[in-house]
Amino acid sequence: MQIKAVLFDLFDTLVLLESDEVFYTPCLKSLHGFLVRKRVGIPFEDFRHVYFEVRDRLYAQTEKTLEEPHFNVRVSLVLRQFGYDFDVSSPVVVGATMAFADELMHYVHLDVDAVEVLRGLHGRFRLGLVSNFAIPECVWRLLDKYSLKEYFDVILISGAINKRKPNPEIFERALEALGVNSSEAVFVGDTIGLDVKGAKNVGMKAFLLERRAVEGIMDVKPDRSIKSLKELLHVLKHR
Repeated sequence: MQIKAVLFDLFDTLVLLESDEVFYTPCLKSLHGFLVRKRVGIPFEDFRHVYFEVRDRLYAQTEKTLEEPHFNVRVSLVLRQFGYDFDVSSPVVVGATMAFADELMHYVHLDVDAVEVLRGLHGRFRLGLVSNFAIPECVWRLLDKYSLKEYFDVILISGAINKRKPNPEIFERALEALGVNSSEAVFVGDTIGLDVKGAKNVGMKAFLLERRAVEGIMDVKPDRSIKSLKELLHVLKHR
């Protein structure tokens, strides 16, 4: 079957995000600093402790449904535990989320081959982006910052549609928007469980971008492994 569409993951595929150990504390401190300026009097370590409890509980609750509540939800829930009644659309909650996103931008860098590869594929294939992230506004800002948006025919972000990879729905919605069958599409991502497994479960081919060593036995194998994005131009040259 001829390949008509190529879909990409975002983080650690087209852009590189530093590890949780590097970015999470500064981002939470930025969020917390915004709250302090809004007269929310919660000590940082108390806020941090409850934040991770709430975040982990949300992911446990959605483990089977693979829903992706917007980041505002977790901020609102944390504040409610401290007695502050701010809903998800409150300017305080929205502003705190954006403070987290503002800081995160400093820890994201464009892959050196990303623009060349997207430019080389654009026009030859329909292109899509499918990203797991609870702050869709941050993804749009990153795409604008690196001038990537223009290359894509469809962009789906989990926090905007409340579905995250490997849920079949997020892949199926992307394929429908691109107007292609799953057998006519390739998904490129850096994780086995989210990208490769999710794509293959809906009938797509899946290419694994090897950003790190694969530990243990893979329960699903990619159709191809690549060491860099630039390899795509060669692999897809005659597709």
